[in-house]
Amino acid sequence: MASPDDLEREHTLSTATARYDDLRMREALAAMDDTDHPPLTQQEALELLALSEVVIRKAGYGRQAMVRTARGAGASWTQIGVALGSSKQAAWEGHQRWIEEQSRQHAIGGYAGFDPDEAQAARGLAGRPD
Repeated sequence: MASPDDLEREHTLSTATARYDDLRMREALAAMDDTDHPPLTQQEALELLALSEVVIRKAGYGRQAMVRTARGAGASWTQIGVALGSSKQAAWEGHQRWIEEQSRQHAIGGYAGFDPDEAQAARGLAGRPD
């Protein structure tokens, strides 16, 4: 069985979403008691579950990367909070957690996430909530 970590390295957000949608559609058709659509195998059901985690992770990473882009373009935390449907404080705190997670990932694996210099630069760009 492939773990979310395995699948995350194998898929982009687009390919993970496409595979998830394919399996989810097959599951839905099988639930309609249509004999032309057999239920998912155990392996496929577990893949569907793992893919849901991959999609969540990749979408979350993309969201925070866009927060960095907005900050780099001069957006305030108030503006970013509005764009995310949250307060400026919640947006900033979420971004800080993401930066720390990127630092942890690099420390654990040495290839993904932010090295110490990248993490420091990300913290500098994030600043403090205005």
